[in-house]
Amino acid sequence: MKNEEMARLFSEATPYIQKYHGKTMVIKYGGNAMINETLKDAVMNDLVTLTLLGVRVVLVHGGGPAINEMLDKVGVESRFEGGLRVTDGPTMEIVQQVLAGKVNKDLVAKLRGRGVGLCGMDGQMLRCAALDSRLGYVGEVTRVDTTLISSLLDGGYIPVIATVGMDDLGQPYNVNADTAAAQIAIALKAEKLVSMTDIAGLLRDKDDESTLIPEVEVSEIEGYKAAGIIAGGMIPKIGGMADAIYQGVHEAVIIDGRVPHTVLLELFSNRGSGTRFYRRSHRE
Repeated sequence: MKNEEMARLFSEATPYIQKYHGKTMVIKYGGNAMINETLKDAVMNDLVTLTLLGVRVVLVHGGGPAINEMLDKVGVESRFEGGLRVTDGPTMEIVQQVLAGKVNKDLVAKLRGRGVGLCGMDGQMLRCAALDSRLGYVGEVTRVDTTLISSLLDGGYIPVIATVGMDDLGQPYNVNADTAAAQIAIALKAEKLVSMTDIAGLLRDKDDESTLIPEVEVSEIEGYKAAGIIAGGMIPKIGGMADAIYQGVHEAVIIDGRVPHTVLLELFSNRGSGTRFYRRSHRE
């Protein structure tokens, strides 16, 4: 890279660094960026960089592919309804073992001493109730306790949170990662919620990335659902975006996790891609 190009990039990033310094960022991590080791390393490096620049980063992760792989090994069928995994007792055991165990600690190891692994059961962080009896142990978040998260952020660490919550009796629940990230962002009064996914953003035609919808006003979401544009796994993802915006999170965006360093590009340049969600009253 030429000196002039490097200087231009630093100059472009300066106002964004000032904007986000000291602010809390909740990043939901999933999809190909969790499977591809090169992408995984790039994401973890981005998060360490953000922390060194004074951004308070919280990483909330799922682990669907790893869960599917383990369920296949033990002969348990994976079923989904409305983008959510049907979670019976045996499935819940696998979810807890995979998410709060291997997936969580593998991510922590890549954060070069900056990460601390947690799950929603630690400190009763994510208190849950059953979302729908047909889904089994799928949890609806009823309360978020941010005590542990805030303590780690104050110490300069990156909380890495696996989305397994619990009810008042200690029963574990599988919580959709997008839903959990949104509720955590709301509780922390985060500046920004970022969801990393396997596509460019919300598409009018799911098979054509040229149909990307760059911005969505939250009141438009129901119309997109009725038209079938928001369907399947996008339903809880975008529902979380809307909840976050309605409850005070300033910015919410879905970005393409297949692009290296997409987090830094989204935060510190005018080259951010994906789909941004906003409330019209906040722009007037």
